[in-house]
Amino acid sequence: MINRTVGERAADGMGGGAVSNGTGGGRPTSRDVARLAGVSHTAVSFVFNGRAEGNLSPATQERIRQAAAQLGYRPDPVARGLRRRRTAVIGLVTDEIASSPFAGRLLRGAMETAWASDHLVLTVDSGGDAAKEDAAVAELLDRRVDGIIYAAMSLRRVRVFEGLHRTHSVLANCLPEDDSLPAVIPAERAGGRTAARLLLEAGHRRLAVVGGQDDIASVERLRGFRDALRAEGVTVPKEWVVRTGGEIAGGHQGATGLLAGTDPHRRPTGIFCYNDRVAAGVLHAATRLGIAVPGELSVVGYDDQEHMAAYLTPALTTVALPHRAMGEAAARLLLDAIDTGRTPPATVRRLACPVVSRASVGPAPTR
Repeated sequence: MINRTVGERAADGMGGGAVSNGTGGGRPTSRDVARLAGVSHTAVSFVFNGRAEGNLSPATQERIRQAAAQLGYRPDPVARGLRRRRTAVIGLVTDEIASSPFAGRLLRGAMETAWASDHLVLTVDSGGDAAKEDAAVAELLDRRVDGIIYAAMSLRRVRVFEGLHRTHSVLANCLPEDDSLPAVIPAERAGGRTAARLLLEAGHRRLAVVGGQDDIASVERLRGFRDALRAEGVTVPKEWVVRTGGEIAGGHQGATGLLAGTDPHRRPTGIFCYNDRVAAGVLHAATRLGIAVPGELSVVGYDDQEHMAAYLTPALTTVALPHRAMGEAAARLLLDAIDTGRTPPATVRRLACPVVSRASVGPAPTR
């Protein structure tokens, strides 16, 4: 005889019998599961509402799950959401899903984390239009999402839309102008230190920086780069920090200015690039000038851009932006707030930017 808890004896008040699908061949219901498992409807509710422990024996729980699997039963998320005053949907508003090569990684991280917690992600791309972003947040609130992630595809400070304060909200790859919401961003300064150490450990001391402007990412990466060099007593000459934006043309222009017509004994032997597109321009310039990479010049990128970094010649050593991890961390932070009902503190979480080693860094030339 199976020993049953008091809660189970109260819940399991229904005998077995033939199962008839009360939906007329449509979607199976929890009552169909109860009939097949030989338990009460309440017992089925206990299992699928997370209240089975202490109320039902493990054997009965397993019998109910097997019956549900046999019938192809899944709980109705709408009905369950109404009972819990939740919709099991979170919103994700971003500025550049359609155009950013990194959006897919961030989205996958957020969506898979949400799915593992039985949530769906409803995504809106504003195209960078502030009015559309306000409207998107308002629309998501009207649809009663459980919370919202706002994600930017380049690190920057953003205006916090009023609607984000009306629900649980988290920022990804951006910082709030008023420091009012939690944010998950890359550890850009630490990433710059990592890039410097790659070159220093290979023996390079004549180092340059190409690309970027005065944005947060550029400033933080350069600070980190200089941090690591300072610790080794190495400095970057002012004229070897060349700000040329973030595109291939800028990298080509910057590298040409640094390398063309220069005594090989006086030119940089290592270049840290603002991103992988700039690094591609640097590699093209080196090829045109007959400078071997990595024999005469080592190059480090930043981003690990999909379909690019691994296919350059030589394949690019780079510091990866943790877009997928940012999506995962932002979703986890949001889901925890939804589960506990507590607003997370408005702190900034910085995620490590890992090295992806390939073939563009070698020992410093001995000459």
